[in-house]
Amino acid sequence: MNSPILRRTLTTAAAAGGTAVLILAGAGAASAHVGVTPDKTSANSYALLTFAIPHGCEESATTKVAITLPAELNDAQPTVNPNWTAEKVTEQLAEPKKLADGSSITKRTSQIVYTAKTPLAHDLRDTLVLSVKLPDAAGTTLNFPTLQTCEAGQTDWSEIAKDGQDPHSLKAPAPSITITDTAASDGHGTTAAAAAHTEEAASVTDSGADARSWAGLGAGVAGLVLGGLALLRSGARRKAADSTN
Repeated sequence: MNSPILRRTLTTAAAAGGTAVLILAGAGAASAHVGVTPDKTSANSYALLTFAIPHGCEESATTKVAITLPAELNDAQPTVNPNWTAEKVTEQLAEPKKLADGSSITKRTSQIVYTAKTPLAHDLRDTLVLSVKLPDAAGTTLNFPTLQTCEAGQTDWSEIAKDGQDPHSLKAPAPSITITDTAASDGHGTTAAAAAHTEEAASVTDSGADARSWAGLGAGVAGLVLGGLALLRSGARRKAADSTN
């Protein structure tokens, strides 16, 4: 067997394997964040907010998830999830709040608390969906601080990026969405700005996309290995032909 060819083949395979490990580490870090993906973000519209719940306490199972609503929201309707019970927590307002229809409220829903019927294992994920009425405030970012409680420990996803700060640099960022102008939305209420803002959340919640990415990576590494083996066989045949001549 041609030693230089073998060394080149092994070096290439090792490099590809190293790249795969680095990508795996990056994907694991991203998926560890609690994120939120809205089905629409246009001002003054009704939206479904899907919160992705991955592991947040090392290897400890999740027992409770408390989602705090921003002051701009008055209420939220939790979608039934058979794995959890949901409870609304209300707060008394300092003064009555006037609504767009002319009525006023003295209380608002400040938090939705989900309790797992069976603790969510650290190697599994789930999604929790809230229905909300978005305020007529295009350009406003709504933050949803989320406390993830586990059998051992808890993680408080409540860090909010300051002006000019990259949210990806935060250790435990709060899930957030940005309200967009209705005129800038398409028929489904989705905008390019909303898609960009929820890029990290999408990377957490779209397990199908993750699977497709890993399948592509695996195919690429396999192709490198097969190419190296073909190169080795070709070299061996040439060497045998030279010896015969």
